[in-house]
Amino acid sequence: MPQRPYAPGSVTSGVHLPESPLALYYHIPFCQIRCTYCAFNTYTRLESLIPGYAEALIRETRLVAGSARRPAVTIYFGGGTPSLIPPRLIAPLLDACAEVFDLAPDVEITLEANPGTTDRAYLQELRAIGVNRLSVGMQSAHARELHLFARGHGVDEVRETVTLARAAGFENISLDLIYGVPQQTLDMWQTSLETALDIGPDHLSMYSLGLEDGTPMQRWVERGHLPAPDSDLAADMYEWADERLARAGFEQYEISNWARPGLACRHNLHYWRSLPYLGLGAGAHGYAGGKRTVTVLHPAHYIERIQQQPAPLPYPASAATDTIEPIDARQAMVETMMMGLRLVQEGVALSTFRAWFGRDLWEVYGAELDRLIAFGLVELPTADQVRLTPRGRLLGNHVFAEFIQE
Repeated sequence: MPQRPYAPGSVTSGVHLPESPLALYYHIPFCQIRCTYCAFNTYTRLESLIPGYAEALIRETRLVAGSARRPAVTIYFGGGTPSLIPPRLIAPLLDACAEVFDLAPDVEITLEANPGTTDRAYLQELRAIGVNRLSVGMQSAHARELHLFARGHGVDEVRETVTLARAAGFENISLDLIYGVPQQTLDMWQTSLETALDIGPDHLSMYSLGLEDGTPMQRWVERGHLPAPDSDLAADMYEWADERLARAGFEQYEISNWARPGLACRHNLHYWRSLPYLGLGAGAHGYAGGKRTVTVLHPAHYIERIQQQPAPLPYPASAATDTIEPIDARQAMVETMMMGLRLVQEGVALSTFRAWFGRDLWEVYGAELDRLIAFGLVELPTADQVRLTPRGRLLGNHVFAEFIQE
């Protein structure tokens, strides 16, 4: 192990983040069915708002951009169910992005899709307008689990969606899976992952089920209708999946994400590297210009407020911005550690921390890092790098808690 570096240097209270291209996130809050584990800002039976909502997204894009033509490297449509939006409404939004932002020639444009909400024509149109990455919500290969989640599809629809997407020209397809589910066995989890691998994705996002406040899943567990998730079994599932994906040629680059070489999600890497992104649409979160923004939640209120905005507001706000919070140096350092350590290979670079904050990482978090290293949760693979150990990946929340203590 490299020697622990320590160089006190000068201490400043400012944040000196480098100029960076933006990532653009568009929140699509519409769903046909609300999943039982979901706590995101989503709504059912509001599809009649979709045309007006798409127009509002275009207007917000132009208003937030203002007169400055900032570079942007990724566009991500998340939800909700973005595949409920017709490509004919997405195309003018992408045109607006190209008009007001300096899009990278290889811009990554991702759209989340639920199986059963797309067909051959939809995927062909989507690829034709420039969307080049698809994230498909598979979640499980078992009908019983999909019913528990209130998912409106089976594994056959997942396979069909990926097959049609490949035929439409998509060369970067991700699947989502959930493990640590009540009553899920290791064998069931292994079947789901093997089925996903057989479908042939380029990227896999795998999440341990969390019992989010206000969700049906949380209520069922609290009332004894379902057993609580088994954290020890979930850890076994995680370790098995990591080993299996390595044999299949996937590289783990983030706690919950694996990809074939060169196909890590560039949009999400932007988040984990604490680089700026704009959050547009109802309930979207953003981080740009040293400020955290949250947009008004309800899509009808969002549309109304955007329609009433006559001119740009100070960047990065719009009329739909519900809260805007300046991020001070202390908070930025905490978030840099919590986000950066999620990158299991890359971790946090000491040189980047010093360049951004004018302070040595060990000067700020020496005691915390010493404890984490002693517990085998963090390691120093090089003199300029701090990252999680394999054990630390299983106990990430314990690691992150070290940096938010006052």
